[in-house]
Amino acid sequence: MTGRYVWQLHEVDETRIAAVGGKGAHLGALTRIDGVRVPPGFCVTTDAFRLAVARTPALAGPLDRLARADADDPAALRTAAAEVRRVVERTALPGDVAAAVTAALAGLGADAAYAVRSSATAEDLPTASFAGQQDTYLNVVGTAEVLRHVSRCWASLFTDRAVTYRRRHGIDDRAVDMAVVVQLMVVPDAAGIMFTADPVTGNRTVVSVEAGFGLGEALVSGLVNPDVFTVRDGAVAGRTIGAKARAVRAVPGGGTRETPVDPARQAQPALTDAQAVRLAALGRRIERASGARRTSSGP
Repeated sequence: MTGRYVWQLHEVDETRIAAVGGKGAHLGALTRIDGVRVPPGFCVTTDAFRLAVARTPALAGPLDRLARADADDPAALRTAAAEVRRVVERTALPGDVAAAVTAALAGLGADAAYAVRSSATAEDLPTASFAGQQDTYLNVVGTAEVLRHVSRCWASLFTDRAVTYRRRHGIDDRAVDMAVVVQLMVVPDAAGIMFTADPVTGNRTVVSVEAGFGLGEALVSGLVNPDVFTVRDGAVAGRTIGAKARAVRAVPGGGTRETPVDPARQAQPALTDAQAVRLAALGRRIERASGARRTSSGP
């Protein structure tokens, strides 16, 4: 099997989903929008994943057993999926793939800290969303660790929830491939999620910005109740300050840990109103560039 095993983010867009997965393709598209700063990085392609699978005969049996596992028997499905994950995690990257990743890291800084992020080819389908079902690893330091975490991202294609979800939607495990995004790590004071429509009502005249202290993992994992800013027409129309007792922060040398937030700071907003308004404007810019139409669907 031959193919290209690494694409730089600025080289890809939504036409490359089959090669770099949904997350990689969308990040590549963002690099083309004026004023949007995307941390530099690259994608380890689905060709690399398929090569690793093809060169690992030990995977054939576990994949067959997973295919035969009864979807109505959760214990059997979990056991079969865990077996596949163990084999994939223990599989070293093929030499030509490892060489391509190592060269890409050298161009960015081999000893820098990276976010290593799963990017499956079936992440956002018209009838299904796989968001959050595969793994992301933050503050990964050193070439050897990045290579190891690429394998871990591949293995996360077979998490219990991802396998169960595919079964419910009639998607064959072998029909989905995994790419991996490797980006220079950003260590923020605050991070979060933004919606260019109200996530509850669907009202597209407002932007909702959710934020907490430290890395966004605290929000994604449900560790904290975030601050929520509602922005309309260039101004904050409402805000709710969440209880942010914990934060996830990068650790020197690699990895992350949960840390307590000083009680005096917990009730302080993670963002200023001005920052929330700037983020909302950026969201609208991305929305326009992606071709989304802004319509009102609520008060």
